[in-house]
Amino acid sequence: MQHSHHHALPKGRTALVLRPNSGVSGDILVAGLARLAGATQDDLDQSVAALGFPDLKGKLRVAPRSLGEIAGWGLELELPHEHAHRNLADITALFEASSIPEAAKGLAVKAFSILAEAEGRVHGVDPAEVHFHEVGALDSILDTGLAAILFARLDPALFVSGPLPICDGTIKCAHGLLASPAPAVSILLEGAAVRGIESTGETVTPTGIALLKAFGVAFGPWPSMTVEAQALVFGTRVLEGVPNGAQFAKGTLT
Repeated sequence: MQHSHHHALPKGRTALVLRPNSGVSGDILVAGLARLAGATQDDLDQSVAALGFPDLKGKLRVAPRSLGEIAGWGLELELPHEHAHRNLADITALFEASSIPEAAKGLAVKAFSILAEAEGRVHGVDPAEVHFHEVGALDSILDTGLAAILFARLDPALFVSGPLPICDGTIKCAHGLLASPAPAVSILLEGAAVRGIESTGETVTPTGIALLKAFGVAFGPWPSMTVEAQALVFGTRVLEGVPNGAQFAKGTLT
């Protein structure tokens, strides 16, 4: 992850821009990348099946979502509840056994490896020993896999984000109440650009920041590009007192 100064960028190649006004999560990234890639419901269903979950057809949708009379998009998920506790080897094996493109496999495994390393530091154990509770859950595997598929399809020469919004507060999780940002997120913020916002609670999820790092995000201003597609995406939480949503744009570098 680097701070981008956009010098010597390849003109004519694709750039992706993220402005995470109220934060970033796996579902926000999936919805935004799906809109930029022009993914249809059929595309999403095929990707979910390729990940090894053909029975989840139609259970994951990028649908219109509005907030305060502003229209945008959001990810809708209807998933069975499961109690699987997976470790990094289990999750790596799941992605390796899938029929998704090799580039997407690499990105998905990298994101979970980055996460396992951070969780290992939090708990004082080897990354291989980390058991993903919330994160090992199906929705995180689907978010990571789909985001990786869509990012690999877009194949940008540059992925640049505004600073990540961070605030105080508490987060409920399997370990009880944690301070925001959660311990694994705090570790993953090393090297990231952040800014404080006047709100409380979780703004950056472990899956969200792990995906940004796996995708080689740079932090900085908008690059010189011709905008070809854009999307406003809302997460599942509404934060008081801040502009909600994340803005995504795709363009050709000029």
